[in-house]
Amino acid sequence: MKYRLAGFAVAIALFLADQAMKHYVTQTLAMQRGDVVELLPFFDFRLTYNFGISLGMFQADSMEMRWLLVGVTSLIALVVTIWMLRERLLGEILGLALILGGALGNIRDRYELGYVVDYADLHFGEFRPFLIFNIADAAITIGVLIILARAFFLRDKEETSETETAPGAAES
Repeated sequence: MKYRLAGFAVAIALFLADQAMKHYVTQTLAMQRGDVVELLPFFDFRLTYNFGISLGMFQADSMEMRWLLVGVTSLIALVVTIWMLRERLLGEILGLALILGGALGNIRDRYELGYVVDYADLHFGEFRPFLIFNIADAAITIGVLIILARAFFLRDKEETSETETAPGAAES
């Protein structure tokens, strides 16, 4: 239970950090869509609005599509929450917490504004390894990578070590 509470604390902290940063970019800096603030030779704030989901797919170009995306992403957040409540391993809970916190940040944007505020522009000259993103997007991506890495690399080792230490395992 302690890990799950920590997971929810991470999700809430991430949600708050995401919303605070979006507020900073849109209100404190008063950036308008298309504005650029150069921060580093390889990183800028470049305000854009994402009306779709990952990689700009499924553009919400109507009110029906907007609310469909809110519903679908809310359902995904609910599934992640249930999964997190059932999970026992800290690594998975942390990955799920990142996904949940990021999803909640983007759901709030889409619910309140009809689009997701994106502003982080990582680039190396003209090469951009990612689309313009935000803290929520980064958290979702990192959370998914954690879940996938643990599924591919750690679960097999855990299952193997459990089999090796199980009574009668040497007899098979």
